[in-house]
Amino acid sequence: MQQGYVIGVDVGTASARAGLFDLQGKRFAIASEPIQIHRPQPEYAEQSSEDIWRAVCQVVRQVVDEARVHPDAILGIGYDATCSLVVLGENDEPLSVSPTGDPQWNIIMWMDHRAIAETERANAGGYEALRYSGGALSPEMEPPKLAWLRTHIPETFQRASKFLDLADFLVYRSTGNNLRSECTMGCKWTYLPAERRWDMQLLQDLGIESILERGRAGEAILPLGSAAGTLTPHAASELGLSARTQVAIGIVDAHAGTIGLLGAVWAGEPAPRLEKLEHSMALIAGTSSCLMALSSQPRFVQGVWGPYYGAVLPNMWMNEGGQSAAGALIDYTLEHHRQYPALELKAEREGVSVYEAANRIVDELAQGLPYPALLTRTLHVLPDHYGNRAPYADPYARGMVDGLTLDTSLNALALLYYATLQALAYNIRDVLRAMSESGYRIDAIYATGGSAKNRYWLRETADITGCRVVVNREPEAVLLGSAILGAVAAGAYPDIPSAMHAMTAPDLVVEPNPATADYHATKFALFREMYQQHRARREAMQRFGTP
Repeated sequence: MQQGYVIGVDVGTASARAGLFDLQGKRFAIASEPIQIHRPQPEYAEQSSEDIWRAVCQVVRQVVDEARVHPDAILGIGYDATCSLVVLGENDEPLSVSPTGDPQWNIIMWMDHRAIAETERANAGGYEALRYSGGALSPEMEPPKLAWLRTHIPETFQRASKFLDLADFLVYRSTGNNLRSECTMGCKWTYLPAERRWDMQLLQDLGIESILERGRAGEAILPLGSAAGTLTPHAASELGLSARTQVAIGIVDAHAGTIGLLGAVWAGEPAPRLEKLEHSMALIAGTSSCLMALSSQPRFVQGVWGPYYGAVLPNMWMNEGGQSAAGALIDYTLEHHRQYPALELKAEREGVSVYEAANRIVDELAQGLPYPALLTRTLHVLPDHYGNRAPYADPYARGMVDGLTLDTSLNALALLYYATLQALAYNIRDVLRAMSESGYRIDAIYATGGSAKNRYWLRETADITGCRVVVNREPEAVLLGSAILGAVAAGAYPDIPSAMHAMTAPDLVVEPNPATADYHATKFALFREMYQQHRARREAMQRFGTP
């Protein structure tokens, strides 16, 4: 086997991160750098491609320095990022997407919901591409954002020479090659990779068909595992790498996490068998959460994105459920309670995170009970504070809490936090229910992200879904997934499954507790009722104005 190292770069919501790995998946260094978020109005979220590139260069240099590896030993680099829209001008200068007109803000972030009206217009059209997006587009996807830009900032839309998903921007900035990924374009732009074509009627009706002219949406769309080229001398200098370093075609962040997780299903086997993937789900639990399942055949699941061809592995289809607010909802629940300062003080005194401090309160409250989940038998949470991404594809959905009292104690905060963890797990179960109705038989969840470090999150996810929850040896699965693509692009492995098999391994397994099954089945039925009740109330009030 070839000797050397690879780097994975992940640009998330609030930071750019890099990890340096050997070809067996051992991590030698990791670095993180915050990136700016600009919020000019409610529901708007913008970023700067120059700020992000600065942060990427910093973290790449940092991991090379920390690992004490010579730049010539870095064989490949892979990039993943959120599905944010980058807009560049004729000379690759940033063009403003902001109502402020400031050109530094040239990215409409994934979490930006300014394009709700354009999303609704697209979803009312009965377009073929909607079948491959769970029946509905999300305002987080690129066609609605592009349609908004054409209508509200037409000068930027007309002047733009390139529209790029953020991962594709990083590849372009690194190589100078105006390429796009089947993953980004298939999942976030409504391109149909299996047929290598666009739904032109959708683009025309949204008025954005001109993105296909003059390479504005790329000169070629390549499958994952492809090499986009080597670093330009200028990019190599900025990154502190060799110009011989191969750059992998880019990938959406959650999809990179899927690659970094699911190779562990083949632990102990001599070679990867793709059929084993069909019984496992990858769960990337961050600010938002993504729930990724793979199949050899297309499976159409209402309210769940996909099926997307080649979005994780060539020749396989992927469905993606998700939670628009997951870690963000846990933080919101804690930070907006009057006892949060007391919880912070408890965490500081005990030398633990605020989440573990809350967990310890739950431990105390649960003493003498058959299982801790009984603590929330009169407390129910609907976690749709930022809309429901799956399985209802309802951006107007909102959160609910049933069972509040006047108790403002630290114990009350811990119980509300605990019920929120459960609510996120009930939502995962609801996505699994929808997927099972379309033929999936998921019995294992491979999890990564901040929440996977939370023992109560792991326990409730296993008990509520009835699936075993697996945490891999490498906790930074998203970085590892991008590094795996860098290894394949560099020729260290012949294909993505081979690299996944060699570079991933399981560590911790949490089995579901069967004693909780009846309790959670009852609460799950109530959970589903809460959404229907919320929707009925919303519809009853609709004649007084839209949400």
